[in-house]
Amino acid sequence: MEPLALPALHASHAGTWLRDARGVTRGGSKGEAIMAAADTPLLLLNAPLVASRLGYPDLSGLDLLELYAFVHPARFVVPTPKGLAHALGLEEAASDADVPALLQTAAAVLLDRCAADDWPEREGAWSVLQSLAKLRWPWAGVLSAHVRQPEKAEKWLFSRLPEWEETPERPQPAQVAIDEFEIEARLAKLTGEGAEQREGQKSYSREAGRIFAPRDRRKLPHILLAQAGTGIGKTLGYLAPASLWAEKAHGTVWVSTYTKNLQRQLRRESARAWPPARPDGSKPVVVRKGRENYLCLLNLEDALQGGFGGRAAVLGQLVARWAAYTQDGDMIGGDLPGWLGTLFRSRAIRSLTDQRGECVYAGCPHYRKCFIERAVRASAQADLVIANHALVMVNAARGRDHAQRPTRIVFDEGHHVFEAADSTFAAALTGQEAIELKRWIVGPERGSKGRRRGLAARLADVASYDEDGGKAIAAAREAADALPSDGWLQRLADGMPSGEIETLLAAVRAITYARDESGGQEMGYGIETEAAQLDGNIVELAQQAAMALGEIRRPLIKLGVRLEALIEDAPDWLDAQGRARIDGARHSLAWRADTLAAWEALLDRLGGPADPDFVDWLAVDRSDAREFDIGIHRRFLDPMKPFARVVLEPAHGVMLTSATLRDGEDWFGAISKSGANHLEIKPLLAAAESPFDYASNAEVLIVTDVKKGDLAGLAGAFAGIISASGGGVLGLFTAIRRLRAVHGRIADRLARDGLPLYAQHVDPIDTGTLVDIFRDDPRASLLGTDALRDGVDVPGQSLRCVVMEQVPWPKPSILHRARRAANGGSAHDDAIIRARLAQAFGRLIRSKDDRGHFIVLSPAFPSRLLSAFPKGTPILRLTLEEALQRLGGGVSLNTPAAGEAAHGDRR
Repeated sequence: MEPLALPALHASHAGTWLRDARGVTRGGSKGEAIMAAADTPLLLLNAPLVASRLGYPDLSGLDLLELYAFVHPARFVVPTPKGLAHALGLEEAASDADVPALLQTAAAVLLDRCAADDWPEREGAWSVLQSLAKLRWPWAGVLSAHVRQPEKAEKWLFSRLPEWEETPERPQPAQVAIDEFEIEARLAKLTGEGAEQREGQKSYSREAGRIFAPRDRRKLPHILLAQAGTGIGKTLGYLAPASLWAEKAHGTVWVSTYTKNLQRQLRRESARAWPPARPDGSKPVVVRKGRENYLCLLNLEDALQGGFGGRAAVLGQLVARWAAYTQDGDMIGGDLPGWLGTLFRSRAIRSLTDQRGECVYAGCPHYRKCFIERAVRASAQADLVIANHALVMVNAARGRDHAQRPTRIVFDEGHHVFEAADSTFAAALTGQEAIELKRWIVGPERGSKGRRRGLAARLADVASYDEDGGKAIAAAREAADALPSDGWLQRLADGMPSGEIETLLAAVRAITYARDESGGQEMGYGIETEAAQLDGNIVELAQQAAMALGEIRRPLIKLGVRLEALIEDAPDWLDAQGRARIDGARHSLAWRADTLAAWEALLDRLGGPADPDFVDWLAVDRSDAREFDIGIHRRFLDPMKPFARVVLEPAHGVMLTSATLRDGEDWFGAISKSGANHLEIKPLLAAAESPFDYASNAEVLIVTDVKKGDLAGLAGAFAGIISASGGGVLGLFTAIRRLRAVHGRIADRLARDGLPLYAQHVDPIDTGTLVDIFRDDPRASLLGTDALRDGVDVPGQSLRCVVMEQVPWPKPSILHRARRAANGGSAHDDAIIRARLAQAFGRLIRSKDDRGHFIVLSPAFPSRLLSAFPKGTPILRLTLEEALQRLGGGVSLNTPAAGEAAHGDRR
């Protein structure tokens, strides 16, 4: 195909290349590239990334990712030259210098597809293009010659989307028993004819089936803790009995994950057990996430009708293209490209999702087409609901009806259940949370953009019909004056707070800074202090704030009572949609009232005796020396207490499974972090060892001569390791500052050797897309923090070395200190560290053919932590030079280092 005759630009850490419209490519300086881009629009790929490589943030041009999002909405592509070539069926560029030519060819292919009769995403394209042309989108003029006007007027997006149907509540599941022979037969069917029958997987699957037995006693579910080594095949292992039980009992199984990556994997794997749809058109498998993950059609309509301006308006039109083709409307981790928001350097993606307190339920003109409502209703009829830990806990606590309360639950990535419960059952009275509540009650302040409406606007018909309800709304609005308003942070900094809550937060800020022990040396990080030994002034301010919060809560409760009465004795004008809207408002009111009650309880305790069940502290949250929130925090010392009460007790069967559930051979920590110890029942325990040959395929190298605090030495170590490995390195850092420093020192030199280096918190790319790029290029390396330590699945040659820049010690926060004291002191810390090491090591060997090294840069790695690694894995303490020799191929895996046994020192 003839390349598009427009100039093209490519920039990487290795250099800059320009290609003119006649097809001549030359290398150039950053300055030349910037001047060329300023003079005429250039073809480029991922403008924000190119801009960061050039050091010119205002760079713009004809970005092929924007064109791809228009031509193929909801289709996956890795946003790199290689990824684009694969998506379009083109030959990869042989080198950086060949990328501009590839961009010209790719642009021509995409434009040609728009002109083709069989373009599957043609519908709606012409109408959106007209809107984009008015917004002066750079591609609009080029596309106009290729996207022909349809013969008939195109339907508006919102009229094309299908409507969901109301369905009756699913009956209570039957009480059935499934035996081991049935489970093994179902597992064999799911793994496929001729597949290897692994005894470990069969044993694991049989154990998983035990949670589906009928419950013997009320509030005592069957609980199984199942350790499943990497490679066991745990997903199909628990889907076998789950699908069998759902089929026989006509019930719903919830599988809960902690990462979006595993949700995507589960969606794929579930296709082995269930068809895409039942004969009646309903879906047996549904993915559920929190409301804030989905596109809000009313927000999108507002954006398209002038709510967005500039580049954000272009983004809105491209999201509209996607909305017509998306599988389920999931904007965060679904089929909307993760790179789309960062491409526009905009947070507008978030503003298109359902924001807290915004939803008007049946009052929305798009209610019957709503992606969120469709997912909620579909999950009530599904055999399998794939959700996340937080949503399962929230649904168990606040489920609107029986169908939404999970009773058979598999918590995959079960080692994160404690963490999720810790967040779900927390209370935090902060400025950001309080101002959010005020906007929900009162509505947006004058001059604020957006369609958010307060209680009075959302329930205007109720206020006019029900005098007591109207008075409650008015009382809540008046009492909400005590809450913070726009500009609260600046007023606190100026010493001019307004209202009871701002006045309290000003005192919290003052005492937190007064007690700061860092001496001002940690200005980039948040600070905190115990909510103890507080003077009389702050206690008095807390009491005044608690009274003000009570003044808000009481009318909200009264309003909830009036709404309930309205539902029970409905007036003639209240139709089905009105009932649904009021029912939604009731649940939202209950949630807000519960939040206010938790805040009041938190404030009432300030200055009083310590409650052994809770940990309270004051905090000023900062990022890069900028304050962004201030508040008072409360966490359960053991969040599995409320988890046991809210999630476990109502359930009939619960399974927690993970490759890193227990600490070595010790189940004590796993049991205490499951909540089972708070019930009068002993959990079932099962362990399936990994089939992988770690002794032959992996090594742990503990490098002893990279001094802690030596940034130059740390950067040199990473550069040497990446060079010796030829890429394929995942580097894990415990501090963003060190990550950025290392990346800045080594990225250019590695790129010149053909070894691309990407990094979280440096590259303008979301984390999921960074992992996609890393997975797609065996010579690439990736630096990151905690988010990459767990849940990243990169099998094969793309990940052959994991490097931890130091031992992952727990952050010494007030909360950690309290839990450490309550759980054995240093033994508690050691268990946390071993779990983190095990999770990080788990990134390395993902299939039986994987081989690689796990490196810790630690002069003094404690031997007591070595049990974190699988049995038989060789562990060597050695110098950096010796480690590089092993990585570079000079020494094969499992050859002992000089003077040391191959399996290291585990003392």
